[in-house]
Amino acid sequence: MKKQTVSMGMPVTVKVIDKNVTQEDINEVFSYFHYIDNKFSTYKANSEISQINRGEIREKDFSSDMQKILSLCEQTKKETNGFFDKNNNGFLDPSGIVKGYAINEGANMLRNKGFKNIYVEIAGDIQVFGKNERGEDWKIGIQNPFDKNEIVKVVNLSDKGIATSGTYIRGDHIYSPNDKNKKTDIVSVTIIGPNVYEADRFATAVFAMGEAGIKFIVSFKGFEGYVINSDKRAIYTPGFKRYVIN
Repeated sequence: MKKQTVSMGMPVTVKVIDKNVTQEDINEVFSYFHYIDNKFSTYKANSEISQINRGEIREKDFSSDMQKILSLCEQTKKETNGFFDKNNNGFLDPSGIVKGYAINEGANMLRNKGFKNIYVEIAGDIQVFGKNERGEDWKIGIQNPFDKNEIVKVVNLSDKGIATSGTYIRGDHIYSPNDKNKKTDIVSVTIIGPNVYEADRFATAVFAMGEAGIKFIVSFKGFEGYVINSDKRAIYTPGFKRYVIN
């Protein structure tokens, strides 16, 4: 069973291959995404994060989910030597971590119901478990940042997460924390990780690091990366090729 719609302002796909899945099971995941959007969207005036940024909610009154996400942001900042930062011109913006976190939680909601073959995607960031409808590993395409109609690589994944950061989706929106005026020298970075939350948070940081980010990913066990720079050249970690179909 599959459902596609727009949630959190982005295209969302939830697919479960198991025969006993119901529409209600899938709808629960979309309800969760709606909840996350209402709490963390910096574009919604009534979201908790917007109220916090206007000074209407004090830190001691932050919801437990808000406290958790902000704590995870701080953890990621430390692990990436400051290349991930939830502070944006004096305002809190945990967007770089929320999407991957939500996808991972949504997929695990289905897993906790006993389903084994799951695909959850929000705007190109994906968590998969088990097999696809043909009984094979899930096949995920990596988009050409210079031509959105072209797939440059296809990877085989099962029980993994994959996330991409780049200028071609939202324009220039990720910068080095050490120099806000310096743009990165890469246009796209794709990270494969143990789950999409981990892949997403590191994809954001690696993009800000530029080409040096590949060395950073190599230092983390269980992660692989694929970078396309502004010269249209691909750079990838040694283990990335084992996932590639073509």
